[in-house]
Amino acid sequence: MLKLEGVHAYYGTSHILHGIDLSIEQGETVTLLGRNGAGKTTTMRTIMGLLRPKEGQVIFRGEVISGHKPFQIARKGIAYVPEERAIFVHLSLVENLKIAQVGMGNNLKGTWTVERIFEKFPTLAERKMHRGANLSGGEQQMLAIARALMSEPDLLLLDEPSEGLAPLIVEELQKVTREIVEEGITVLLVEQDLDMCTALARRHYVMDQGRIVYCGTNEEFMANEEVRNRYLTLSSVERTLAAEE
Repeated sequence: MLKLEGVHAYYGTSHILHGIDLSIEQGETVTLLGRNGAGKTTTMRTIMGLLRPKEGQVIFRGEVISGHKPFQIARKGIAYVPEERAIFVHLSLVENLKIAQVGMGNNLKGTWTVERIFEKFPTLAERKMHRGANLSGGEQQMLAIARALMSEPDLLLLDEPSEGLAPLIVEELQKVTREIVEEGITVLLVEQDLDMCTALARRHYVMDQGRIVYCGTNEEFMANEEVRNRYLTLSSVERTLAAEE
């Protein structure tokens, strides 16, 4: 479904991505792991067209989308939930959901409606008339994911969805993400919580200093202590090892 071939990306003169090769099959959940500053968010932004690669190409369903504008990429079936969530704080929860469908044209299939969102996210239903600014961090994250679903994507890019959230909210988020995958939506997940990653994903990529340094199945990754110790944060490694024990 998605392929990155030799992608190099810059912020100004700073060379951030160094020849990224990555692929995702339809229906897969794949994670992109690494320490802060490894280039994970830059990779997501490059896929979404928020940053144009200087070299290489991004291919979605056989079509090169490098250089397309973000709204054009969204219409092709990719939705992005950024790390900062970026909800509209002065709009109501329902308005935040509906605005995701503005400009999508004939790409909407009627799969995701406000009513169906509220069935999937009952907490949001209880807060539907509240403004974005009055939602908790967990509710804002749920809204950001729900808003992305309203555009009816085939590929969902999730950037650090559990960051700063309480364990119970993370557990609920993991449950919702699994249900999204069961709907047939392909997911690329950037996440620091390795328990969540290994519970959801089929394969894992690991980044370091703007390069892919490892790719393996969930089983291979869990068996490779050297990769976890070398490239991932100590706190994440400690949580994973504790869970294994």
